[in-house]
Amino acid sequence: MLTDEELIELKKSSVETRRNILKMIHSAKSGHPGGSLSGADILNVLYKKCLNIPKEWDKSPDFEKRDRFILSKGHASPLLYSILAQHGLFPEEELMTFRKFGSKLQGHPAKGYAKGIETSTGSLGQGISIGCGIALGLKLDKNPATVVVYTGDGELQEGSCWEAFMEAAHRNLDNLIVIIDRNRLQIDGNTEDVMGLESLYDKLRAFNWDVKEINGHDFNQIYSAYNSAKKSTRPCAIIANTIKGKGVSFMENQAGWHGKAPSDEELALALKELEE
Repeated sequence: MLTDEELIELKKSSVETRRNILKMIHSAKSGHPGGSLSGADILNVLYKKCLNIPKEWDKSPDFEKRDRFILSKGHASPLLYSILAQHGLFPEEELMTFRKFGSKLQGHPAKGYAKGIETSTGSLGQGISIGCGIALGLKLDKNPATVVVYTGDGELQEGSCWEAFMEAAHRNLDNLIVIIDRNRLQIDGNTEDVMGLESLYDKLRAFNWDVKEINGHDFNQIYSAYNSAKKSTRPCAIIANTIKGKGVSFMENQAGWHGKAPSDEELALALKELEE
């Protein structure tokens, strides 16, 4: 369990992440706030308490032993960029260059542009397959690193995801953890109306994965699920039930905020809510 001091630190950090997300998207006048806000608590726990990712990046002597994080839902790049800046991989002032010409921080993460980005993503349904390949390579090299793939639930409507789930179980990739942002909304509406995923827990168990289901906004549950997944003898999926647009009342559970920038007035209102 996390201490009271750690919980306070994580809450403050998550608020800062959400503030950055909103300001970046507002400045760019485009982006995806809903699914970025829903993952702020998860990624703060991962980067502050779980993952071994050196702040010196490739200058670290232990660089090859770093854990690998893959943002499969690449449209949530404001979330990842904010986390990477808070982790010290590049200056936070660069966040306001998001989606602007010549910036390292394009609309979808691109490998080689900014420190901390393991692979280019954005074409949905590919992250778990990439994770499988990296996890298998690490095993062959006897490298102890863990691969974490963060995916959206609507993304699981892609057949390639299920091919990857089969492959990971077949290869016994116990160094692979997939975290599913289960906010139940995608650009076209509720996931269960577009193409139902339930019972997602049972489906993943049938694919021979270890499966855990948590509240994706509870820091202790996130932390405990990750540490339990690290001990699994199979690949592990964590279904994190979240709220799309979390932290901003008028964005919460609204599919319309999947990919829309806030106006000046909406930004001011959202930032005020987060401050409170």
